[in-house]
Amino acid sequence: MKISTEANFLRALYQSWSDRMAGNPAMTLADLRSLFDEWHQPTMEPEGVTYKSEVVAGVESIWAFPAGVDAAKIILYTHGGGFAVGSAASHRKLAAHLAKHLGVIALVIDYRRAPEHPFPAQIEDATAVYRELLARGFKPENITTSGDSAGGNLAIATALKLREDGIALPGAVIAFSPWLDMEHIGKTLESNHATDALVSKAVLEGMSGMFLGENGSRSNPLANPLKADYKGFPRMYLNVGSQETLLDNATDLARLANAAGVNVTLSVVEGMQHVFPILAGRAVEADDELSRIAHWFKSL
Repeated sequence: MKISTEANFLRALYQSWSDRMAGNPAMTLADLRSLFDEWHQPTMEPEGVTYKSEVVAGVESIWAFPAGVDAAKIILYTHGGGFAVGSAASHRKLAAHLAKHLGVIALVIDYRRAPEHPFPAQIEDATAVYRELLARGFKPENITTSGDSAGGNLAIATALKLREDGIALPGAVIAFSPWLDMEHIGKTLESNHATDALVSKAVLEGMSGMFLGENGSRSNPLANPLKADYKGFPRMYLNVGSQETLLDNATDLARLANAAGVNVTLSVVEGMQHVFPILAGRAVEADDELSRIAHWFKSL
């Protein structure tokens, strides 16, 4: 399938990261984080959005306020980066584009990152912010948890943890290219190895080691949502590119959720790389997908 010239921007960026990591196997974590802070580059600045920084429930965060939206509805957004890199700053534009399409506001959080803070620090931060949103008057049905890659895992695991704790669940979950499988057994890890410009089994093994630390279990449903029970889970939208090594993370989750009776929509977009909606405002493929998500969001 032919993709737009603009969509190749993301492949080129990912390939540059992969080449730089391969060329410097002793790259420090600080340097790796600086590398992944370039993740903002594919996303064009959305028009009509203002931002505000705030510490929410002890977590550094960035608010995104698109003009003219329903401020009673909110996205709680968790960024990608293998739980160890990425930031609210690198993903604020993506979250703002999503919020603008959905007609809501967004809060992007800088949850604690591994390896300094291994599992479950990340989910503790996300659920603490969610509870603070409830305390500030947001109704649970008006909160959507969303995220990409590792942040997509967190968007899902946050709802699982809230259910475990007896707290009212969010109204919806939206996950872009969620990384869920901590056992690294998905078949597309091998079958899509040649087409994915960034995510390899070796990268995932390194990231999961930092995330889980010495005591984390690869089969804990809050770390590996493919091991979870989805009975009573909120409606969910899963997005993934056909060229990703993590393709079957999304397809396997959709199968599990469907079997549990969840209202789940799976969107596999041909020719696309990992977290391709981060091309929002630049590539038609990303903008079309956000429009599809908005239609889904507003249809129920």
